[in-house]
Amino acid sequence: MNLALTLLNDAFFSAIPAVGFAMVFNVPKRFLPYCALAGALGHSFRTLILHFGLPIEWATFAAAAMVGTVTIGFAKRHLAPPLLYAVAATIPMIPGTYAFNTVIALVQLTAQSQVSPELTGAVISNGLKTVFILGALSVGLALPSLLYFRTRPII
Repeated sequence: MNLALTLLNDAFFSAIPAVGFAMVFNVPKRFLPYCALAGALGHSFRTLILHFGLPIEWATFAAAAMVGTVTIGFAKRHLAPPLLYAVAATIPMIPGTYAFNTVIALVQLTAQSQVSPELTGAVISNGLKTVFILGALSVGLALPSLLYFRTRPII
């Protein structure tokens, strides 16, 4: 029961920025609920996968691939481009905390007169995690479209 409430809470609070960024990107009003649904599904799916112990990079990849697949379905139904829904839906999964911690540790590292191994480790760890999460988002979002809109058979 606790996991279900966590997922509902996560879905609700990730739908809000998805709709907000969809409005920033001038998505038509009739498509905003689908952007919210895709954002809520993606972020709550990532939270579910994280609950079972998968690393955040792989969980983000799987959630972005799921968002890409869902938005292809929305696009076919409404005759709109899939990126209309997908870009706003993946914005809540951007690793802002890791990027912030990378920059803060980097600023602290440059302010010191000598190199601190703890701060250097924090910069490398958070920076690589940020890069891998962003890579997982982009590849996971593009992969369903690359497979679905393929002109030649895979085999």
